Amino acid sequence: MNRKEINTNILNEIAKLEKIHGKLSNTQKILLATDGSVTTILDVLNGKISIKTIIQQFEKADDEIAKLLNINVNEDVNYRVVLMHKDNKPLIHAISYIPLERLDENFKKDLIMADMPIGRILRKYNIESRREVKNVAIENTNSELKKIFKTDVNLLSRDYNIIRNDEVLIWIKETFPLDYFLDK
Repeated sequence: MNRKEINTNILNEIAKLEKIHGKLSNTQKILLATDGSVTTILDVLNGKISIKTIIQQFEKADDEIAKLLNINVNEDVNYRVVLMHKDNKPLIHAISYIPLERLDENFKKDLIMADMPIGRILRKYNIESRREVKNVAIENTNSELKKIFKTDVNLLSRDYNIIRNDEVLIWIKETFPLDYFLDK
């Protein structure tokens, strides 16, 4: 599947979401479909954003994670959950899995030690990569995200891979409430 087909598929998936939910804002559609840095988009919309690391730990890949990352079961991965925010207002909740063997030491150190968005780490080390959006969806919220976003509305989500040297460097899932990023 080439890049044009991938983009067309995501645009079709967004159109399906709109049939179910109703019209999404242009900003919501951009955040779901972009193959660029969401951090940069949020910086443009809100001024420079920050992230708060909620969970940062090493794990062994189970069957599901190994399949997402195209690695072997039991390989070491970094599991990270962050909240992108501006002035303590939550914007996007993000979960990532990263196979440790594919990271250089400086990248790994920044990932673990700093509350720095992955997009900024990639830029800091001039890592050439591309993003491939895999899925977009509307999901029911859960108790954790209700507490974070202080709402019980459904959530928009997307998951994507950051690819480097034709391997999955990072798998990411980003989620935000349906009533966020409405065009004014």
